[in-house]
Amino acid sequence: MELQGKTALVTGGAHRVGRAIVIALAHAGAKVAVNYNTSAAEAAETVTAVQQSGGQAVAFQADVGNAAAAHTLVDQTAQHFGSLDLLVNNASTYTKSPVPFSEPVWRRTMDVILDGAFHCANAAAPHMQTAGAGVIINIADLHAVRPSTTFMAHGVAKAGLLALTEHLAVAFAPHIRVNAIIPGPVLPPERLDADAVRRIAERTLLKRWGTPADVAAAVLFLTACDYITGESLVVDGGERWVH
Repeated sequence: MELQGKTALVTGGAHRVGRAIVIALAHAGAKVAVNYNTSAAEAAETVTAVQQSGGQAVAFQADVGNAAAAHTLVDQTAQHFGSLDLLVNNASTYTKSPVPFSEPVWRRTMDVILDGAFHCANAAAPHMQTAGAGVIINIADLHAVRPSTTFMAHGVAKAGLLALTEHLAVAFAPHIRVNAIIPGPVLPPERLDADAVRRIAERTLLKRWGTPADVAAAVLFLTACDYITGESLVVDGGERWVH
């Protein structure tokens, strides 16, 4: 898909990796809807950054874990820009859930990561089918394929997102392509100290951290390559091969 003049919706697009994806899509010529839940200030800053570089962007608040809110978000995007061609399901939580963990943490994690992606994809599909083409990209991470007792709910939700990717690729074919990206260490959480950051870099084959721009580049690639669907692209510097 050529992005010039197309409309993209990025959930969780206000900051961190989501912001990098928004900026990259806008630079490629897309009109971008930036979804946020509570990060209103960050969303406004991201929209301003796009507009100052000559792009088009708008921010929409929605808790994608709520089906009605997700459907409204998708419809708002299509109405504002006149179409919806690309959906990037990036909204996520990252809450520790050691065993035994609380049911509210489990439920909220599933609501945002897995149910949110389903709600948005389900709402976006009719718009894309009417247009005759569309792309959906789900942002997972290595917890989906590397079990963790510390972030179990997160990992299970992300693993479900990979399965959802495959099922939606089959269900929405041939006009809508659905793929996933599995980032590794591309942006350190704020709580990590310098030693932890160094150790994580050392356990990649490339011996360094990636950047949010690496994930954004993967989004651009999967959007552009029209013969890939139902796949998951790992962007981790080879971390999964180091034991």
